[in-house]
Amino acid sequence: MTQKDVAGTGKPKAAPGAVVRAAVLCLLALSAAAAPAVAGVRFIDRSADLPVQHIYDGGWEHFVGGGVAIFDCNSDGFADLFVAGGENPATLLINRSLAGGAIRFGLGDLTPLTGVPGAYPLDVDGDGLLDLAVLRAGANVMLRGRGDCTFEDATKAWGIDPGQGWTTAFSATWEAGADRPVLVFGNYVDRSNPKGPFGTCDTNVLMRPIAGGYDATTLAPGFCALSMLFSDWKRQGRADLRISNDRHYYVRGGSEQMYDMAAGRFLGPDDGWPDLFLWGMGIASRDITGNGLSEVMLTSMGDQLLQFALPGGVYENVPYSFGSYVQRPSTGDDGRPSTGWHAEFGDVDNDGWSDLFVAKGNVDQMPGNAAKDPNNLLIRTPDGPFVDRGAEAGVASPHRSRGAGLYDLNLDGRLDLVVVNRRAPLEIHENVTDPVGGWLQVEVSAGPPNTHGVGGFLELRLPDGRVESREITVGGGHASGQAGLHHFGLGTLRGAAVRLILNGAPGPWQDVAANSRITLSR
Repeated sequence: MTQKDVAGTGKPKAAPGAVVRAAVLCLLALSAAAAPAVAGVRFIDRSADLPVQHIYDGGWEHFVGGGVAIFDCNSDGFADLFVAGGENPATLLINRSLAGGAIRFGLGDLTPLTGVPGAYPLDVDGDGLLDLAVLRAGANVMLRGRGDCTFEDATKAWGIDPGQGWTTAFSATWEAGADRPVLVFGNYVDRSNPKGPFGTCDTNVLMRPIAGGYDATTLAPGFCALSMLFSDWKRQGRADLRISNDRHYYVRGGSEQMYDMAAGRFLGPDDGWPDLFLWGMGIASRDITGNGLSEVMLTSMGDQLLQFALPGGVYENVPYSFGSYVQRPSTGDDGRPSTGWHAEFGDVDNDGWSDLFVAKGNVDQMPGNAAKDPNNLLIRTPDGPFVDRGAEAGVASPHRSRGAGLYDLNLDGRLDLVVVNRRAPLEIHENVTDPVGGWLQVEVSAGPPNTHGVGGFLELRLPDGRVESREITVGGGHASGQAGLHHFGLGTLRGAAVRLILNGAPGPWQDVAANSRITLSR
């Protein structure tokens, strides 16, 4: 369980050549057969069509956060949005789009809820309807979905301690035999400490289900968590917890963390988990090399750090030439370092290669970092590296962006983009790239209690036998999450086979034609 060539400052260092070259060659082989000749990626801004101008705003306690939950709250097949508002009320937007038509939203009916940095959708009670874990500066709220885009506060009924901290991160997973998920809430600076903020990071809370409620365990030390992700990072049949922490406030003695769920402790250098110091903001995870293990993208101030995942729990920094560090603004004349927040993988041109969106924006007015810091849309190129096409695609917003999400909002087979900005309006970008490659969208229906198959893997088998793996998780990002359709680009392929691996048991392969939307049931 080691990470190789991890620099203490997060500065890029090329990983050992032989292993990295092997990983890149594997990726190129996996991708080349699927890639079509695609024109430039292009999005249309549909923000002016929203029924309300939503702005994430607030003072000190909302410098971070600003997330969006993307999920279908009324089972009509279209994804709706729960958008954090900070000191402003959170907003529920109901998807009114027609399949293949322009993206349109209506305003949902939501009990006013303020102090919200972010939210994550998941089915807590196993009834098949998606609920919401709503993070707050103050008491967190668990909203039980009724199936008609209305919600009830189920925090007390589910036996969950809401806390009174400044919660900025969340993740969940299912453990064997449990009828409800394990939950973890990540807290930022201790808002009750009069000596704060520097060096006053709060502890985090792990909750395991017990009869009649949840049993809470304090995870200490805490180093100002801004993103958490349960992931079966070694394909060992269970998830551990990765925590990304903000170096700005833990000041010293902290690092990124990995909590071993079986051992009940944090891993350290003696376990082969070396210290890694970042201004950690967000986590994105996706297998982009074809080896079945999920790479991790860790956003930060300055370098955005992408690491290859290798067998045995080894991580290696990608070489600088891979194009993912994007440590300076991509446009404009501000040459100061960037500040990365939400990162998310998604194939926006359906060429069979995962692209990468990175939301950028100054914390507030930090003089050492860029004031105008456009978002990045990193497109995979035929020779391997990422190339930023955010400006050409129309999504390089100069606002203080925070949370985001890539999701097919109008069911036309193309991933659209939602971006939450601090002190600037919410953005909705419709993907109108033409031509694009083929696609496949998979919904998982696994039955109670874990109805969405969290912790499982989707595998896509190409006609030549190669396999792309996709882990099903709740968490990561920056205060933003989604549940629903899993999108695969197919390029020029006419079809592929897909299966679900759940609780270590693989389901049967199912042959699917390109441009199909299917449900895998277990």
